[in-house]
Parts: sequence; C-alpha cells; structure tokens
Amino acid sequence: MAVKTKVRILNAAETLFAEQGFQQTSMRQITSKAEVNLASVNYHFGNKKNLIQAVLQRYFDVLMPLIEKALKTPQIESINAVLDRLVEPTMSLNEMRPGGTEIFVKLLGRGYNETQGHLRRFIMTQYGSTISKLIMQIKACLPEVDDEELFWRLHFALGSFVFSMSSSQALKEIAESDFHQQVNIEDVIRHLIPFVSCGIASGTNRRD
Repeated sequence: MAVKTKVRILNAAETLFAEQGFQQTSMRQITSKAEVNLASVNYHFGNKKNLIQAVLQRYFDVLMPLIEKALKTPQIESINAVLDRLVEPTMSLNEMRPGGTEIFVKLLGRGYNETQGHLRRFIMTQYGSTISKLIMQIKACLPEVDDEELFWRLHFALGSFVFSMSSSQALKEIAESDFHQQVNIEDVIRHLIPFVSCGIASGTNRRD
C-alpha cells in the first residue's frame, strides 16, 4: 500500500507540475488529485522540493544511462552528430508512459523557466558525470571556443529546445493545417537539431 501511495503522489504531482508549473501547484492540489493527506506526502518526500526532484528523477534514471551508453563511441565529429545521438534516449521515455518524452520536456521547461535552483544542484549532483561527458563531446568539436562562450551557446540552445518542445502541440497543429503534414514529437526534435547545431557551432568566440 505504501508503494502505491507513493506512486499516486508522484503521478499526481507530475501531471500538475507539467500543466501548471512548480510554483503554481499547491500541495493541497497534489493531495487532492492523489487522494491522500498531507501527512502521506510529508512521510514519503518531506517537502515540495524533494517531491519535485523525485518526479524528475523517475525520468532521469531512465534517460541518463541511455545517454551514457550513446556517448560511448569513438569521437563524434560534429555537433549535429552529437545531438543526434540524444534522440533515441529521449524518445525512449515514451516507453515509461504514453507521451513520456513530452511530459519530461515540459517538466524540464518548467524548471528552466521558473526559479528552481535546487533542481540544477540536484541534477548536477546526481547526473553531473554524464552531463560533463556530453559537454566534453561538444567541446571536442569546438576546440576554438572557450568555456565561457560555450556556456552561453549551450544555454541558448537549451532554451530553444525547451521552448520548442513545450510548444510542440502547437507546432504539430500548424504543420498539419499549413503544410498538411502529420508530425510527432520526434519529427519536431529532428527539425530542431540542425538549427541548434548551427547556433552552437557558429563562428568563434564572440569577443574575437
């Protein structure tokens, strides 16, 4: 029963966080949707920050080992190729639950747009090794770009990704109405990769 209660809380919180955001979702809403009392949430998670981290951890625990595996290859020669290696792991989140990839990206976008500094600390503490390997792969493709400039490029690239993924439903509807194309979330990602790759790889250091 305890496990079922914990999963109900996680599922309810995940849905509400993705729809409304972390800040706008109250503990009362979560307990109501999960049909539990506040004492149950406090028992399993302690506080809202821990609950937010636990919701994302379910996805990261699946995603990061797959990214780690995808990066265990000979040196990848282009940014586009590096990012392309991330598509299959990201799409695998749909195997967790229907629409898992879109849910995860919405949650990631919420953390990106809202003031959730604890999430960055949590992600870097738990999964920093894999993230560092990804950044090193990218950096190896851009030896002329220093760390500060690369930070800005990756920041803007992530922003483009999060915005595009969080508005993916609208993009799919526009593609259908304007271009008579049926696209899914993977199609959106694959359209985005060349654009983001060019942004990361463009030119040399901004100050040069």
